[in-house]
Amino acid sequence: MFERFNEHVRRSLFFARYEASRSNSRSIATQHVLLGMLREADPAFSRLLDERGIDARELREELLGDRVALDRVSTSPDLPLAEESKKALAFAVHEAENMGHAGVDSEHMVLGLLRVEGSTAARYLSARGLDLFQLREEVERHSRELEAEISAQATPHISEYSRDLTMIAAEGGFDPLIGREQEVERMVQILSRRTKNNPLLLGESGVGKTAIVEGLASRIIDGSVPMLLADRRILALDLSLLVAGTKYRGQFEERLKGLLKELQDHPEVIVFLDEIHSLIGTGSAEGSLDAANIIKPALSRGEITCIGATTVREYRKYVEKDRALSRRFQAVNIRQPSEEETITILEGIQSR
Repeated sequence: MFERFNEHVRRSLFFARYEASRSNSRSIATQHVLLGMLREADPAFSRLLDERGIDARELREELLGDRVALDRVSTSPDLPLAEESKKALAFAVHEAENMGHAGVDSEHMVLGLLRVEGSTAARYLSARGLDLFQLREEVERHSRELEAEISAQATPHISEYSRDLTMIAAEGGFDPLIGREQEVERMVQILSRRTKNNPLLLGESGVGKTAIVEGLASRIIDGSVPMLLADRRILALDLSLLVAGTKYRGQFEERLKGLLKELQDHPEVIVFLDEIHSLIGTGSAEGSLDAANIIKPALSRGEITCIGATTVREYRKYVEKDRALSRRFQAVNIRQPSEEETITILEGIQSR
């Protein structure tokens, strides 16, 4: 089990043994583990305390009480863990595994301590506003944000020509999606398929097609999607940026193929193409292919996942006529909200 712990946690447990020894304890209790973490001062643990206005020094002094250190301090590796501490460590490993994390860090340790209800460490942490369920959500959200940042660095073409909707959602940049449960669920069902898993949102201008995609991005960040979609990123591709500055034949093709290569290497990415009908003809010049013809092979092989959006009129005029393109998508009809639904939406976002 101990090989799963990162360096900060291992050092915290070493310091916990020290704290138990200097208090003449026969075992390492949960309060000693917490004292060890305070002594180690892992930046992640310090951030967790600072965000809640918890003074680490005051917490340490309260845990120590009025005890005086012994003249001789033993750091014998034979000092055992108390049963509550064993449970806390096992719970920490369990939390890391449930989140899909390879290692156990200080945040998982705090979750483990909180799960041992009635223990000294849990009482001290709970008294300072640390809640198991809220902290778990926070750790998962922070992990997703970090993964999104790392993924963005690994996909320069994608990052240059698109906006990361999941990153924006993680930062609270979108209004809440009120209603539209049926449309979002339909989109989730299509995305969860093995084949024909590209939703196409059809609706008049202004009915909220983009807002629905933003709502899905928020659900991914909140963890309110099936496990199959839990680690996905939604990126809104800007075709105008992709075309900008391409003066010579083949420049656009080169850019788009570079972007497709990154998408194929990162299957967790879902591309959102607003006004998808503009793919047809974009980038084409004498002797060159347009964007639709470049993308179609990757779509047909299931190498990329795409959410499209357009109006019914533009769909019939452009996309429907291109049978090879249209059959790669599954339609999701987006109707205009009723008057009652519109009032509910306005009430839901008035605080923004």
